[in-house]
Amino acid sequence: MSQFADVFLEFIDQWGYLAVAVLMGLENACIPIPSELILGFAGYMIYIDRMTFIMATVAGMIGGMVGSILTYYVGHLGGRPFVDKYGRYFFIKKSHVDIAQEWFDKYGVKAVFFSRMLPVVRTFISLPAGFAHVDIKKFIFFTFVGSLPWTMLILAVGMMLGEGWKVMMDVGHEISIAFCVIMVVIIAVLYFRYKKKKDKRRQLK
Repeated sequence: MSQFADVFLEFIDQWGYLAVAVLMGLENACIPIPSELILGFAGYMIYIDRMTFIMATVAGMIGGMVGSILTYYVGHLGGRPFVDKYGRYFFIKKSHVDIAQEWFDKYGVKAVFFSRMLPVVRTFISLPAGFAHVDIKKFIFFTFVGSLPWTMLILAVGMMLGEGWKVMMDVGHEISIAFCVIMVVIIAVLYFRYKKKKDKRRQLK
């Protein structure tokens, strides 16, 4: 898909938020269009005052959510045999589905949240969630709360890098892994603080 990068960038340049939404929808439907390319360039467009951060976030989230939900229903209705048989026609690699399946088998529906910040599994996790017939409301919730910080992060980095936004294409995977680790640490700290306060309340009763 790298050979089409200029086409995608031209699409965003011409159509702005609509293009961001469409491309993020395709990316979350397992079409290999790097979100670092889409959101990184959108961040650059914010830098040159062609977009706003809020509207770019909204466009990215709408596209990402629609693509994720469609992919979920492909897994939900077609199952693994359907994806294994026809997935290759839509650039879906069996090895990528296997990775996402391993994550889902290990962490369950929570994997939908954490995987949104990790390379490869970020888009493919919708399929095993569909295979497992996860409750659609839970799927949408975990997809949203996992995708929002990632979308905002990549837009912000692209905006801060300005003319040098393409650096993200080389270090995007490292950024996503580091961000996921930071998120896990923050959640763990908040959880233990909550648990500590809850224990204190019980002792006072």
